[in-house]
Amino acid sequence: EVQLVESGGGLVQAGGSLRLSCAASGFTFDDYAIGWFRQAPGKEREGVSCFVSSDGSTDYADSVKGRFTISSDNAKNTVYLQMNSLKPEDTAVYYCAVDPAPVTYYDCSYYFEYGMDYWGKGTLVTVSS
Repeated sequence: EVQLVESGGGLVQAGGSLRLSCAASGFTFDDYAIGWFRQAPGKEREGVSCFVSSDGSTDYADSVKGRFTISSDNAKNTVYLQMNSLKPEDTAVYYCAVDPAPVTYYDCSYYFEYGMDYWGKGTLVTVSS
């Protein structure tokens, strides 16, 4: 029922930018948590960015702070990840994920540790040096 479809990945040069989109359906955008995760070959999944609608809080992995920005457009049921100043180490498959019914004590640090309930198929970002 919940469906997440990522788009916007591709091949870019170091220093370039990409904007990833996550088109969501199957839940209402009034109380939710949503985030972006990534996984590079041979490495663990990493929480990249997170947004919790109840208090509007966001968080980012230390490695992307100042370069990536998460935003949402509730009218379009879409979440974005603007990625600037890309580095080769950003190369990974990027996944959108959602908790459609979060409890109040779940913050972004929780989701970074344990993930979320529903996942998209991912979009590949490759950054060349």
